[in-house]
Amino acid sequence: MDTERAYVDAAVSPGQLDGDVLLDVSDLVVHYVLEDETVEAVNGITFQLKKGQTLGLVGETGAGKTSTALAILNLIQSPPGVIKSGRITVCGNEVLSMTPKQLEKIRGNDVSMIFQDPMTALNPVMTVGEQIAESIRYHEGLSSRASLDKAMDMLELVGIPAVRAAEYPHQFSGGMKQRVVIAIALACNPQVLLADEPTTALDVTIQAQVLDMMRDLKEKLGTALVMITHDLGVVAKICDAVAVMYAGKIVEYGTLDDIFNEPLHPYTEGLFNSLPNILDRKAELIPIPGLMPDPTKLPAGCAFEPRCRYAVEKCKEPCANYTVSDTHSLLCARYGESGFRIDMKRGEKKHG
Repeated sequence: MDTERAYVDAAVSPGQLDGDVLLDVSDLVVHYVLEDETVEAVNGITFQLKKGQTLGLVGETGAGKTSTALAILNLIQSPPGVIKSGRITVCGNEVLSMTPKQLEKIRGNDVSMIFQDPMTALNPVMTVGEQIAESIRYHEGLSSRASLDKAMDMLELVGIPAVRAAEYPHQFSGGMKQRVVIAIALACNPQVLLADEPTTALDVTIQAQVLDMMRDLKEKLGTALVMITHDLGVVAKICDAVAVMYAGKIVEYGTLDDIFNEPLHPYTEGLFNSLPNILDRKAELIPIPGLMPDPTKLPAGCAFEPRCRYAVEKCKEPCANYTVSDTHSLLCARYGESGFRIDMKRGEKKHG
């Protein structure tokens, strides 16, 4: 694993970033303010994404992954959503200070998003060709005919015959709809692509095809990709770096090799221990006990503490982020203790 392909350091300011960094998220906080309570969805996360790199944003439902992606596009619905603080830079543009007109120019052009459900992401009364061409016409200023021609080329690129551009979404299967959504997202060759659970609604065979296609397209176009998922198999297949999220915070960050072969956070351990052991079919799963904390009543200390088998009294207090190496960091009060180490249920490597 090339350690130069993944980098994290919360102390780096945007002014120090090198030219390869396409996405910089710094100390992002997103809350949903309701009448009686406030949902603390994202609570101070920092990460960077370089050209051609794929970052896996991993965690349970409710961890704050989708809110993070929507914030990158400045699409948090307000009210009730509020980006309380932070800085987001996409291809040199400070997203949170841009006007609606400026945002329209970069969405779909510099940065695009593949939404989770292809069934609802497409307009049912427009042909798929028209839906792809719409973005091309707006961002590249091409004529209707030229836009449609390029839309047909995009369909071919994602494995759909160009003649199907004249068909409507209901005439496509779930996997084909997802390919159309990907074609729309990639139509203007964005430098940054956000993929929110792009394979969740697909069967296993189609999942593999879509992931292979996304990896090939990323390599051809040099696109930086944020893959939002709860599936560690997807992460192993397509990602270079991994950010493990829990209760709105990144609790562990590292290269694919760091996270899969040397996980250090108890929550990361829990995710791996919840997977079937293909080397021992009789081995029992070890699920993580309990549930995610109520995002309206997050504790002052570690949010994972009530579910953690290593928890001690000091875990109830705020803790600092530990930098293990240039590529690996974690948020755990016990990591600095002499001799402390999580105990994976099985010792074989998870990747490589």
